[in-house]
Amino acid sequence: MGTPAFAVPSLHALAEAGHHIVAVVTQPDRPKGRGRRLTPPPVKVAAEALGLEILQPGRLDEPDLVRVLTDAGADFFVVVAYGQILPPSLLRLPRRGTVNVHASLLPRYRGPAPINWAIINREPQTGVTTMLMDSGLDTGAILLSSATPIAADDTAATLSARLADMGAQLLPETLKGLATDKLTPHPQDPAAASYAPLLHKADGRIDWHRPAEAIEALVRGLNPWPGAFTFCDGQRLKIWRAHPAPEQGAAPAGTVLAGFSEELRVMTGRDALCIDEVQGASGKRLPTSAFLRGNPIAPGTVLG
Repeated sequence: MGTPAFAVPSLHALAEAGHHIVAVVTQPDRPKGRGRRLTPPPVKVAAEALGLEILQPGRLDEPDLVRVLTDAGADFFVVVAYGQILPPSLLRLPRRGTVNVHASLLPRYRGPAPINWAIINREPQTGVTTMLMDSGLDTGAILLSSATPIAADDTAATLSARLADMGAQLLPETLKGLATDKLTPHPQDPAAASYAPLLHKADGRIDWHRPAEAIEALVRGLNPWPGAFTFCDGQRLKIWRAHPAPEQGAAPAGTVLAGFSEELRVMTGRDALCIDEVQGASGKRLPTSAFLRGNPIAPGTVLG
């Protein structure tokens, strides 16, 4: 059970390890892009290439789905970023349990956006965890985990790709350990738990009163979605890349600083932020120097 690109390496890992995949459950096709064309999720595309049976229920409690999964007689369900909470009626179906690949070092960053929040909060490392799912939200017993440092230039996209591969490596080892009774699940420590809430587009609006390093982490953590942004004279600017720069000036937070003709250097609550790559409301993603040639922003302008 999985939907986005993050889940595709795990599907391939199961196939390459020789597991008999009875079916793949993924979200329905959704309208995408300006043309709103129905687009299959990445897991469906991968499953079709593997010749697997694909199920795309609107709800996981649909009687037809429950009947198909009951008749399948699976040893395991494997869940990787499926996008819906599994009801207890499904969790009880597989003989050996339901295994989840979660993109954090549990019990840290339970919830739907662990990769983004680990970057936003400037964590030194994160990782992946396999666990036995229960009725709680990412509260099941831990099976295996693997850690990776968060690089200074990691975005949500680069870190997600790396963690997807790490989860795919961990998954066959997890199933083998459970199948041979050589892997002991360990309960999570609730006192050490934290939560990574769902992100919304509004979460990307930059508060220029925050320190430059915190804003830079927000930019990376929200790249590519939902994207960090600000407003300039009523026009929305999406910030793709930025870096902090020392600045001791007394300009108000959000002020575009003078003396940097090829840069967009903005005062923050501490130091300045140099915006390296930007996108206008209806334009292309551009290096800031190229953007400013067609869209000059005068020093003293206050972003917000």
